[in-house]
Amino acid sequence: MLKRYLERFSWVDFFLRLFQIAIIVALVVGVTNTLRSGKYTIEQWVTLIFAGLAQGSIYALIALGYTLVYGILLMINFAHGDVYMAGAFTAVFLAQSLSVTGFLERHPVWSLLALIALASTVSMVLNVIVERVAYRPLRNAPRLVPLITAIGASFTIEYSFRGLYGAEFRAYPPVPALSGTIHIGGFEVPIVQIVVLIAAVVLMIALYLFIERTKIGKAMRAVSEDKDVARLMGIDVDRTIAITFAVGGALAGAAGIFNGLFRPQGVFFFMGFIPGIKAFTAAVLGGIGNVPGAMFGGLILGVIESVFPNLMLEGLGIPAVNQLRDAFAFTILVMILIFRPQGIFGERLAEKKA
Repeated sequence: MLKRYLERFSWVDFFLRLFQIAIIVALVVGVTNTLRSGKYTIEQWVTLIFAGLAQGSIYALIALGYTLVYGILLMINFAHGDVYMAGAFTAVFLAQSLSVTGFLERHPVWSLLALIALASTVSMVLNVIVERVAYRPLRNAPRLVPLITAIGASFTIEYSFRGLYGAEFRAYPPVPALSGTIHIGGFEVPIVQIVVLIAAVVLMIALYLFIERTKIGKAMRAVSEDKDVARLMGIDVDRTIAITFAVGGALAGAAGIFNGLFRPQGVFFFMGFIPGIKAFTAAVLGGIGNVPGAMFGGLILGVIESVFPNLMLEGLGIPAVNQLRDAFAFTILVMILIFRPQGIFGERLAEKKA
């Protein structure tokens, strides 16, 4: 019995198990110490949760682009964060013009719809161009080749927009209609967080219905299962893939506007890198290739990033926890890849892919 156990014993598994136990112990100790200290009130925790949901909904919209492309091409479009940047960076000029003329204050709904339409169109067109120029010629190449191409496309987009719009930081003007707070369950919640969360959830539900109920959505699901069989059934595979990139780009552009409402500062040519990596983390968290997983993964990541640095790290005596939010989010990515690489919801795999 002991001999059989020693034959199956692995030092790698042993140390991974110790690491897992250490993380659980640190989590329990940190959370317990923070709650016992009573430093934060219930109102403050609720504020952090709503802020996390609003930020997470933005991650979810970007993550959907990653998971849609992966579901069809089995590749990660690392230029997607820059597609998100392109829409947000372009629309900031329109937002500033609408603010100067007073149209943004007089007609906030029409102004926001115009901004979303512009950002979504720019990101959609750019994503389709990237697919046509950078990815389609490499459709049958080894997986590493499109990955390297995606990184090259990312840098091309970044520095092209730096040349077009400049390297200085810009900011979205405040929307007077979204200032102030609203009462929800006896708590004061900023209106802008509620608007961003509701708008993002509406788009996510619309995407889910589009994929599940429409003819194009069925074609996308068929192509993701088996391209050759889908082609034999009369589906235009190239057109379907282009539509997938277009949908993912449009959602990323809308996410750029929501981010401009929620965090108006810091619009510049490199703004897509960190949100892009975090959205990829959200897609992995939910289960890459799984659309509902990307939605919930983004929301979960947003709440974890907003709440857990205060809830866990402060209880461990770590100073300046708010400066560690990015590190905390990326640590989550590492732990997911170690302990549950298929994500919370698991990756949807066809038999051929498995």
